[in-house]
Amino acid sequence: MVNGSARRVLADRSARLCLSGVLVSGFGSAGMWLVAGIWVKSLTGSDSLAALTVFAMWAPVLAGPLLGTLADRVRRGPLLVRVNLGMAALLPVLLLVDSERRLWLLFAVLFVYGVAGTVQDAAEAALLPRAVGKELLGDLNGLRTAANEGMKLIAPLTGAALFARFGGAPVVVLDAVTFALAAAFFARLRVREEAPAGRTGGRWSGTREGARYLWRSAGLRPLVAAGAVTMGLAGLNGALVYAVADDVLGRPPAFVGLLYAAQGAGSVVAGVAAGPLLRRLGERRFMAAGVVLFSVAVAGRTLPYDVTALACGALVGAGLPWVLVGTLTAVQRRTPDALLGRTAATAGTLLFAPNAPALALGAALVAVVDVRVLLASAAVAGLVTAVVLAGARRGD
Repeated sequence: MVNGSARRVLADRSARLCLSGVLVSGFGSAGMWLVAGIWVKSLTGSDSLAALTVFAMWAPVLAGPLLGTLADRVRRGPLLVRVNLGMAALLPVLLLVDSERRLWLLFAVLFVYGVAGTVQDAAEAALLPRAVGKELLGDLNGLRTAANEGMKLIAPLTGAALFARFGGAPVVVLDAVTFALAAAFFARLRVREEAPAGRTGGRWSGTREGARYLWRSAGLRPLVAAGAVTMGLAGLNGALVYAVADDVLGRPPAFVGLLYAAQGAGSVVAGVAAGPLLRRLGERRFMAAGVVLFSVAVAGRTLPYDVTALACGALVGAGLPWVLVGTLTAVQRRTPDALLGRTAATAGTLLFAPNAPALALGAALVAVVDVRVLLASAAVAGLVTAVVLAGARRGD
């Protein structure tokens, strides 16, 4: 059921166009994330190379402060159109990938894919406050999360089915079409944007200003720090999920698919509910509630019951989006427009960068430490984070 505030967002033309662009591009992107690995595996037989496809798309997030600067140097609406049209034009290059010899093309395109995604996220974050106003940002960000997570439930299965039946070509074409459609939606936006102020020192000057702003903001600094800790714990939790299926539940690896499906469903529901809860609780308590949900769910994964495991998967899916929505909304509300692109991108880098090393750490620890001990430790760390966050003083 769509709540009243969500209806207000959907009644706004600019918000509908933004959500439509996110929806269609998210569908294509979610499918490509899975199919790229399957494609590499089918050509090479290498699990390591298949895993590198995710890294190639994820690595540009580390350059978020630099890439986000672009969203502060040009008008964000036209930038979104150009980025999506560029990807629509680039993706057909993948139709040339027919052997291991041309695999480098796939990795090159995936890297550009990640760059485009980072720029687009920064431009969207900076444009949305003008699209709906700051009072409805939480609702719009929550609906974006619900849309993205919903696509993650559908698109990978669609992409995998297409690849299994016809190969990579139809997946590439479908993804290119979704980017073109997203560009069409963004092109119809009628959001007033002033011309960016002239800068000295080149287009990429001032990259560090976003990081400086986050560090100096007494209101944003604890939120971003708590979000980064939580996402690191989420990476640790992700590394343990196969051990949970095997050692705790006594289930085969395929059961992990059900756990992730439950997590995706929880994220969709949490995204729809995010706006009203964010207004009622405020940013700190809303995020703290998300961390608590996540922590309780991680602790619950120590119990050897399928129903409990599925419920905990849904709670993980509900808690993490609240952390991300709360952080992004706070950054959008408290950051001057001229700095918003690079500040949002810097916050994104700080939030997601801990995930990769935490995955690696979890993979190493689970080989020598009982998974229940690791889960309990992560849960305690999460609860401590929630307590510290809830008690943080209100900042600017």
